[in-house]
Amino acid sequence: MDTAYRAGVGVVGALLLAVGLVTIPLPGPGWLTVIAALFVLASEFTWAEQVLEFTKRYVKLWTDWIGRQSMWVRVLIGLATAAFVYGVIVCVLHLTGVPDWVPGWVPLWR
Repeated sequence: MDTAYRAGVGVVGALLLAVGLVTIPLPGPGWLTVIAALFVLASEFTWAEQVLEFTKRYVKLWTDWIGRQSMWVRVLIGLATAAFVYGVIVCVLHLTGVPDWVPGWVPLWR
């Protein structure tokens, strides 16, 4: 029973992790999904707990660093992030095509 539960946690965590890793460059909760997968995996696997602790430590360092910066630095980081997300969206739409449900007035190529 314990082995089956552990295997189930491993499968669910691995699926969540795979979805999270694929969706990181796309708009949406890619990193959130990866961290959720680590929480699931950490309930049964020591290596996942170590990776989760590493992640929490560096996210806190990054957040603290951003908090100490001037407003202009934070704005520039926000703009760079927005430009990156916009570029990813444009590339994905260019490769996959614009969905039919997007209104015609949206300035995208068809």
